[in-house]
Amino acid sequence: MPSVTHDDAPLLADLMPWSVAPPRTGRGWPTAPDAASLGARWDALLGAEGPDREALFGSTRSRTPRSAVPQLPGQSTGTGRLSRESGPCPEPVRVLHGPFDEQWLIPDHRLIDAARPELWRVADGRQVFVVEQTVVPGAPGPVVLATSLLPFGAGRGGRIRPLYRRPGGLEPNLAPGLTGHLATRLGRLPDALDVLAWTVAVARPGPHGRAVPLTADPEVWERGVELGRAMLRLTRRDGERPKLPGGRRPYVRAPLPASPLELRYDPDEETLFLGEGRISPVPPHVWDFEVGGVRVLEQWFTERTGAGEPGTLEAIGPASWPQSRTSELLELLTVLALLGELRRRQVELTVREAPIGTDELRAAGVLPVPEAARRPASVLDHHEEGPEGQFALL
Repeated sequence: MPSVTHDDAPLLADLMPWSVAPPRTGRGWPTAPDAASLGARWDALLGAEGPDREALFGSTRSRTPRSAVPQLPGQSTGTGRLSRESGPCPEPVRVLHGPFDEQWLIPDHRLIDAARPELWRVADGRQVFVVEQTVVPGAPGPVVLATSLLPFGAGRGGRIRPLYRRPGGLEPNLAPGLTGHLATRLGRLPDALDVLAWTVAVARPGPHGRAVPLTADPEVWERGVELGRAMLRLTRRDGERPKLPGGRRPYVRAPLPASPLELRYDPDEETLFLGEGRISPVPPHVWDFEVGGVRVLEQWFTERTGAGEPGTLEAIGPASWPQSRTSELLELLTVLALLGELRRRQVELTVREAPIGTDELRAAGVLPVPEAARRPASVLDHHEEGPEGQFALL
């Protein structure tokens, strides 16, 4: 993490004041690494009746097949009670299930204990979600990740801070007056993506939360923003597919088995083994890449090989390892390899001269943040369907 010579760095919680708790499904089967499994699970659920449907569903205090709930914002799923449902599976949507783990979700409010509708209302092609990661003392890895996908990690991770408070990239979720003060000190007006890029590049653990050292040095600021934007291109995954130079690109050297049960790594050969399958070259820093003290590759593999208990909806999945999954793995290896190289530049990025601390931000009136900035904006420009087809009263 970047080093600083002061203890006055402002907190992410103040610089991006509006945050939302992570969504929580309450059951595992509405998410899966592939969309086809979700359709099969939905059909199996609706093929059961009465107590059998409820047993498959996995009832909680928040949701049962008889729960009456409104539609998720931006979705067209049914609002009748699931116990009477007979229609096709809603179209799955891509979500971020965990760090660097893109999966699919059935976007049906009846299946989700805590969907956080305020996040769905501002999710669009312009939005970027900043997800706080678990801080493990002494462990390497980022303390925040940014994604264009709706974060839906079954309650894992910390709070979620959207970059914009309204759809269409409107009303940045930044402390009022922050960009104006930065413009005065830097001699140029940063936009919301500049501030986000800087944050991703320099955020670090602090005694009171995730800290974001700020600089008044234009040259240091530009280096940090450039680095952060390079990191965002990899974590947002909304541009061209990332590529490594020839000779460094990972390839499948031995075919992956139909059902790989073991993942291991040989640092001497720079080879990743999935059972008898081999992928190389894989640099050691890719295998060692951790978030929240957990190896990203091991967690990704576990999510795709840990079969659910027989007779449950979670047990419904591909009979063998899909070819598309190998392509996803190769892309993940590329992303981690490129991010590892950028992390070396992070270490070199320091904020030692002319830091902008909390005392200065208080003197400028940027802090404390008004309470209204910590609450969601009113973004509705259309009706949302409530339970049983009624209009929701909001």
